[in-house]
Amino acid sequence: MMRFCEKKGFTLVEMTIVISIILLLAAISIPNLLRARLNANETAAITALHTIAIACESYRVDQASPAYPATLNALSSATPPYIDPTLGGGTKQGYTFSYTGSTNTYSCTAGPQTPGVTGNRTLFLNETGVIRLNDSSGTPIE
Repeated sequence: MMRFCEKKGFTLVEMTIVISIILLLAAISIPNLLRARLNANETAAITALHTIAIACESYRVDQASPAYPATLNALSSATPPYIDPTLGGGTKQGYTFSYTGSTNTYSCTAGPQTPGVTGNRTLFLNETGVIRLNDSSGTPIE
């Protein structure tokens, strides 16, 4: 006696259930992955600002007449360099760093290259060494 139902494989219902479960898991995990990347970029920007603050103070102490560097490039092109060339170029991990310096003061603003994608917050640092958030107009929040 022959059996006609001995074919092996998955039914359409089984395949639909498996695909539905995979899509549900992707819908839950993908936004969390994107948020984790955004948080990592913001944390890296904060760390870079800490690095700039330490480098500026070290640079100032090493000068015959104490003065902060005029540009980030001055920190990365010194021998030995105070910061890495990538940060000295003004961009790192989705953030752009704008720096101005003079004899007794400096300020550095870190803003996301693509707001909402590489970061949400704009950060500010000056010679006090305190990292602050900027409001929407770019003014540091005290």
